[in-house]
Amino acid sequence: MTQKPPFNITMEAADYLAKIVEAVTRLEFGTGFKRDIRLHRENRVRSIHSSLAIEGNSLSLGEVTAVIDGKLVAGKQAEIKEVKNAYEAYDKVLTFDPYTIKDFLKAHKLMTDGLVKESGKFRSGDVGVFDGDVPIHVGARPQFVYGLIEELFAWAKDTDLHPVLKSAALHYEIETIHPFADGNGRMGRLWQTLMLAKWNPVFAWIPMESVVYEKKPEYYDALHAGQQTNNSNGFIEFTLSALLDSISVQAKYQGELIAAQSSGSVEFVEKFVENPDEFVEKYAESDIHKAILRLMIEQPKISAKSISEKAGMSSRGVQKNIETLKNRGLVERVGAAKGGHWVVKKPE
Repeated sequence: MTQKPPFNITMEAADYLAKIVEAVTRLEFGTGFKRDIRLHRENRVRSIHSSLAIEGNSLSLGEVTAVIDGKLVAGKQAEIKEVKNAYEAYDKVLTFDPYTIKDFLKAHKLMTDGLVKESGKFRSGDVGVFDGDVPIHVGARPQFVYGLIEELFAWAKDTDLHPVLKSAALHYEIETIHPFADGNGRMGRLWQTLMLAKWNPVFAWIPMESVVYEKKPEYYDALHAGQQTNNSNGFIEFTLSALLDSISVQAKYQGELIAAQSSGSVEFVEKFVENPDEFVEKYAESDIHKAILRLMIEQPKISAKSISEKAGMSSRGVQKNIETLKNRGLVERVGAAKGGHWVVKKPE
């Protein structure tokens, strides 16, 4: 019998679990989320951007999108390589077996190829997480890593614990063991996504990493608190809260999209949603215009401020480019700045 990791199912965790199951069921069967291929792709990009940004990658969401689209980006080559590697790893996530070391190492190889010496291998030396010169966490000794991961995966495979709870516990234990010289955070988040997606495939397209990135200090606080007390209760609660928030964001977007389409207020979504890439490639004159048009297509109620954040541009730069698109007859604003929406259309 394998040993259970040190945690208890708290009332808070149980409550989050019930809400997550209910929310994801509504998202899956009560909206068009499963069929929204365009949104799936955008969410995958958000997952990659956020997971890398947590670890210090400085590329903006717009730059990450450009790299994945095969465009040239002025950035550090190592960071661009991180994006390409992560995209390949997430693209293959559903092909991995979450309980086998072979696939765990294969995923790490994809994630870190060309970036670290021990890519696709457990580390051969000691490693720790430091705040300046102060050690916050020291991983397991290298000679014990294989056995600890083997025992963790055996427990995960055998336990009857709900996959949502199990995914959070697995994420925490991977970070605590710290099995790799580099890439532990990325692998912990990827493996939690894998575990969730094996339970319900829609989780492959829910960017929990985005919420974790927004709450990065709380994420690390929960992780370090658990490592100090040898109990992952708080980390499990935090991760589940982030997951619920991620599902809620998707459900809200789908609800607004359905309402807009039903009222006929969003002409472009109804007319062009099947081929947005074709439209953008035909009418956009620059990569910036492409990014702005795509955001307006996908989120008609998006604000100029949100466009600047998602596109990685200054507010002034976004406003200037929007004016250009307006002058060309490609976009117009219907309604007030707050509460209105964008209509993207063919130029007259």
